Amino acid sequence: MPTQIVVAGAVIRRSRLLVAQRDRPPELAGRWELPGGKVAPGETEPEALARELAEELGLAAPDVVVGHRLGADVFLHATATLRAYRVRLVRGEPLAHDHRALRWVTAAELDEVDWVAADRGWLPDLRRAL
Repeated sequence: MPTQIVVAGAVIRRSRLLVAQRDRPPELAGRWELPGGKVAPGETEPEALARELAEELGLAAPDVVVGHRLGADVFLHATATLRAYRVRLVRGEPLAHDHRALRWVTAAELDEVDWVAADRGWLPDLRRAL
């Protein structure tokens, strides 16, 4: 079975990172993550991330620009891998269409966030990006 790629966006504006609070599933509800989602057949990873950011946050090109990869792959399970990308927010305000809440955090606040386990490994890379 082919591996499902899941993409996450490190949306950065003015040295702050956008984090999104999960609403579901119950075991992850209330914890924070980088927004994103699954790559659909025929999509590139940056295209998928741009689509997910539009769906989840109401942010679409040219308001967001998907950049280079951030950090290493995160193995989710036997058939899924998570990848992060830097995202520059050019203009607009994100809205929590698919999350309980959104917030902007600084590098100093990263360790205070109750991260989902999969995103925690990117903290050193996120600190450098901020």
